[in-house]
Amino acid sequence: MGSHAAPHHRRRGLLLSAGLMLVAALLWLPRADAAPASADACHTTSASLPRGDCGPFWQVLAEDFNGDRVPLGSFSDCDHNVDTSGAYCEGLTGKFRDNWWAYPTGWRDTANSRGRDVVGVYHPEDTVSVGPAADGDGRMFIRMWRPSDGGPVHAAAVVPRAVMQMTYGKYSARIKVTKLAPGYKSAWLHYGGGCEMDHPEGEWTGSLTAFHHPCGGGEQGSFPGSDDWTQWHTVSTEWTPGKVRFFVDGRETGSDTRGVPDGPLSWVMQNESALEGPGAAPGSSAQLDITWVAAYAYGWG
Repeated sequence: MGSHAAPHHRRRGLLLSAGLMLVAALLWLPRADAAPASADACHTTSASLPRGDCGPFWQVLAEDFNGDRVPLGSFSDCDHNVDTSGAYCEGLTGKFRDNWWAYPTGWRDTANSRGRDVVGVYHPEDTVSVGPAADGDGRMFIRMWRPSDGGPVHAAAVVPRAVMQMTYGKYSARIKVTKLAPGYKSAWLHYGGGCEMDHPEGEWTGSLTAFHHPCGGGEQGSFPGSDDWTQWHTVSTEWTPGKVRFFVDGRETGSDTRGVPDGPLSWVMQNESALEGPGAAPGSSAQLDITWVAAYAYGWG
């Protein structure tokens, strides 16, 4: 995985007439919310959950977790119709059973195939919950941890059922690592059939990065950023015919047109043990908060 400095924003240095300066301001200068002209189709920069359709995208999921309580233990017995749009967790009820699935207890995380000293096993029943934060804001909490006896990390991968096995779309969430420790990471992705799009990805002690692995092979597209996991960020992936684009806070951080998937894939909000740097220490834990999730189909409207 490569890295590079954050892109520099171009400044216009020409002296323009008053009329041209107004036009230039409208066309080139960042908006007040700091999103440049390349902002995503829904201009997703606000801290608030976006609602409604935008551009070619038809909203199919809008979840802010407000007023909801899903205690630890509810994301259990998730090995029903796995990896299909019919997957569900028996322990969930109501709209959360309808809208969410998670990798079942016992599935191994990516570190198991990478020769890491510390690996993880998915345990949604003791890592995923929903409820109010201290300020009352409704959130999904992803709290990963490693037992004090040095066993595998308890990892979590949650999947919005509304966009399982869907071709194209827009996928957004507002996230923050609220408790930091070495050895934990995220890799939210769409993958299958030799194709993979990852955003955001990275160890939580580093920065948000995006990757695109073209269908059929070829050099991966790597789009490092400078944004810190411990600050609130809105992350978005736009997947359309022949192109994938990645955004942080409405700012495009990368795009690719090589070998873009053209068949149905699921959005996996995967959180697991680190693939780089030190492994999680025995008895440690780290937490990611999600304050809203929005997802859109492409071209349905």
